Amino acid sequence: MKPTLLIATAMLAFAVAPAAQATGLTTCNSGPKSGWQSQDKLKTKLTGDGWKVRRIKVDGGCYEVYAINDKGERVEAYFHPVTFKHMLTSRR
Repeated sequence: MKPTLLIATAMLAFAVAPAAQATGLTTCNSGPKSGWQSQDKLKTKLTGDGWKVRRIKVDGGCYEVYAINDKGERVEAYFHPVTFKHMLTSRR
């Protein structure tokens, strides 16, 4: 392989690699999805805590929650999918 082509291939690999990682603010070491609790269970828990959940998705091995918290603030919050430990919150 020519050196120029090798360098270009390596640069492309490094440019694409971060896209496969989490796009959010944190990551969770959450293990296989077979051990995760359901998103519905998290929604039920948060609703019981006074949150208005708008959306839950997976990001970085965490559950990323878009909601209005119990203080009336619009937030993006991350929870560990096995323990539901609150990992991080940012106000939107």
